[in-house]
Amino acid sequence: MKFLGTSWSIDVLKTSSFVKVTALTLFSLTLLILFTRYSTTYFFLPFSSDAAVSVNASSSAVVVPSPSPPPPPNIILTPPSPSPVVETTGLLDEDGIMTDNFTVGDSSDLRLPEDFGNSSYLRGASERERVGGGARARLSVESYKVCDQRMVNYVPCLDSTSAIAKMSSSEKGEKYERHCADEGKGLNCLVPRPKGYRRPILWPRSRDEVWFDNIPHMRLVEYKGGQNLISVKKDKFVFPSDGLQFIHGADKYLDQISAMVPDIAFGYNTRVALDIGCGVASFGAFLMQRNVTTLSIAPKDIHENQIQFALERGVPAMVAVFATHRMLFPSQAFDLIHCSRCKVNFTCDDGILLLEVDRLLRAGGYFVWAAQPVFKHEEILQEQWKEIDDLASSICWKLVKKEGYIAIWQKPMNNSCYHSRDNAVHPPLCESNDDPDDVWYVGLKACITQLPSNGYRANVSKWPARLHQPPDRLQSIKHDASLSRKELFHAESKYWNEIIDSYVRAFLWKEYNLRNVMDMRAGFGGCESILYLTVVLFIYVFSIFCFYVLDFRFAAALHDLQIDCWVINVVPVNGFNTLPILYDRGLIGVMHDCGLKAYRRKKFRGSLSIVRNQNVGANTAGPSRPSEGIWDAFWQQRTCEPFDTYPRTYDLLHASGLFSIEKNRKKCNMSTIMLEMDRMLRPGGHVYIRDTVHVINELDEIATAMGWMNVQNDIGEGPNTSWRILRSEKHF
Repeated sequence: MKFLGTSWSIDVLKTSSFVKVTALTLFSLTLLILFTRYSTTYFFLPFSSDAAVSVNASSSAVVVPSPSPPPPPNIILTPPSPSPVVETTGLLDEDGIMTDNFTVGDSSDLRLPEDFGNSSYLRGASERERVGGGARARLSVESYKVCDQRMVNYVPCLDSTSAIAKMSSSEKGEKYERHCADEGKGLNCLVPRPKGYRRPILWPRSRDEVWFDNIPHMRLVEYKGGQNLISVKKDKFVFPSDGLQFIHGADKYLDQISAMVPDIAFGYNTRVALDIGCGVASFGAFLMQRNVTTLSIAPKDIHENQIQFALERGVPAMVAVFATHRMLFPSQAFDLIHCSRCKVNFTCDDGILLLEVDRLLRAGGYFVWAAQPVFKHEEILQEQWKEIDDLASSICWKLVKKEGYIAIWQKPMNNSCYHSRDNAVHPPLCESNDDPDDVWYVGLKACITQLPSNGYRANVSKWPARLHQPPDRLQSIKHDASLSRKELFHAESKYWNEIIDSYVRAFLWKEYNLRNVMDMRAGFGGCESILYLTVVLFIYVFSIFCFYVLDFRFAAALHDLQIDCWVINVVPVNGFNTLPILYDRGLIGVMHDCGLKAYRRKKFRGSLSIVRNQNVGANTAGPSRPSEGIWDAFWQQRTCEPFDTYPRTYDLLHASGLFSIEKNRKKCNMSTIMLEMDRMLRPGGHVYIRDTVHVINELDEIATAMGWMNVQNDIGEGPNTSWRILRSEKHF
């Protein structure tokens, strides 16, 4: 019997299954030992140890590097093969079903703002970087110099005098458009603040008054002095609610519009508005209390600092001009577009500027025009009225109401009116292959943008329900997930709600008094961020799990948590265009890029056509608005394009995964982006960056060289993840 038992054991050892199990177990253990001991290149593993840090309460932190590991054996490690491409992304439960039932992790242990002074993460440029199980010295980053005082209000792409001087003509307003400097000639210093600069007055007081020393410019007061829009009172600029623009006050003006067309229903049917030629943005300022977010735009022209005044007041605004290029907003974005004495000639060049308004206006939306031709009976003004009314009729707008000096038109809900027109009627319909959401350096087009036959974009929910309901346009945008988009939408919404909630609780955001906020990488799908990579070893299995989340819910989460601020969402050109979804939800955003710019200009039917290089994209913009200086040429620039805003205009800048993406693209230096962030950030303002550990360490040094106060924190998933948070505050 004993002999039989021994024989059976030997037979088991000879079986192929036992050999396979044994081999797999030994192979897994070998990989685990090798990866934890020698690898810092391919993965940031949860079980890798950091450098030992000894902190004394009465002295500065001392970094004690761990002993160097022995030289690795002569073994060649190859990186793991890339994961297979998936067509749909999302959060799956253990049964493989899409779900939004998950938690982010507790953030109660994150460091609070009072740790800025004594945190061991507060490092100078000469301290050591924590890398895996050891430590190595990093090169010091030299402190950045302060720019010349004449650059106190510098807006890079709008103040490029050399580029503007090369223009042969600017009769169509070309000189007020973007003209960025060539590579190597951009911002390389810290933009100074004006002498006597003070902490901005908090909202809602800032709606009515701001400090004179923060924007010490009298030109707008002198130019608009007789209109009672802005005046100086002691050490402040004050903004009366009445004046030539709103004779009986801004509130009465809004009441009149509501009475003329009750269906406008501010804060219910109308949530997102655009104010063209906004002055000091009083229209948008008073709509805030009616739950309407109004984006105020105006050029940087002879009035100089009107957008700077708007932002100092705490009103959403950006520098933009109706000239030769499309606005950087998607089609059917705004529920209402307003123009009061905006001095835009909407009927010039076959009505190409009013056609751009039509592209931006949502189906069924309203265009409000308050101007002298509406009510004055002088012959020349009546001719102007007939021109714009005829043009509005030719693009199927309906004049709903004309009262006093206000006229209101409504855009049709579908294409039936367009298709019933005679073929000879102008303007024509745009070609079917024209993408109305393609806006980055795309010329204006003298054609009518058709509405989608499925009704998408017109049938949005009422506010505030539209903030949380997946819009129909979610199904039509270009995206790598063809299925489960609504489930993905809800999952990442819950994720970002928990992220922002942890910020508010742990970092005391409500004490920041935030007002003007920018999310520098707001996207849905194109802005995927790998939050953590976990390696789990079982006795027979070695598995790697990746968790992908989407940074798109930042602005909505701030609203849900009752932070009294507004957010401008910046969507990168190189990712999926999610701007339509943002606007359908009642949020605001803009297209922007800080990477490669490559264009070819050529004559096309007598108009300027801009064709993107194949390396950047195959989209063609044309025919576009005629312009002087048309030539056949091609050029390519590797440049970072700054944002069109004044210095010192934002209280908080948020970036999740932005820098690792740009570092991989190799189009922008991280220091260039950081200098641009410093330009936009108010003294005393805050920056929150979520990114990989190695990127965060580099940014920490750059931020220190710029004079920011910095603290690194673990993300909610804990200290053993490959991502970290950099919290910075700009010195006041």
